[in-house]
Amino acid sequence: MSSAEKIIINTDGGSRGNPGLAALGVVFFDERGKMLKSYGKTLGTRTNNEAEYEAVIFALQKAKSLYGGAKIKKMEFEIRMDSELIVSQLNGKYKIEEEKLEPLFLKIWNLKIGFGPMKIIHIPREKNREADRMVNEALDKEQGGLF
Repeated sequence: MSSAEKIIINTDGGSRGNPGLAALGVVFFDERGKMLKSYGKTLGTRTNNEAEYEAVIFALQKAKSLYGGAKIKKMEFEIRMDSELIVSQLNGKYKIEEEKLEPLFLKIWNLKIGFGPMKIIHIPREKNREADRMVNEALDKEQGGLF
């Protein structure tokens, strides 16, 4: 029996100011580490944590549109992010203290239902450079390249 196709998705969210202008970065890889797609998108004014959540929401919605509802049930997904807090909240280890994050958490919870096996894991920041780069590119573009 062949194993299910595995997709690794690195996500990152960031804001310049907290809250401030925020963006997300999402990068899709195959299980061998080959980059498949990358996205950066500004989010308007958000906190850093909101941007991290928005990145996961974007990643799940994008996966569904790229692979289709029927196929994602048979695929394996690994979401990797460098925010230990958000990973712990999404894995049910930490309670969500910030009220603004609750609807975002619920949105992810509901989006995950249509997927096959999924892990959400913490990675060190240096292993998330590509997603971080997408966040900064989106922010730079929005700010006209000025800091």
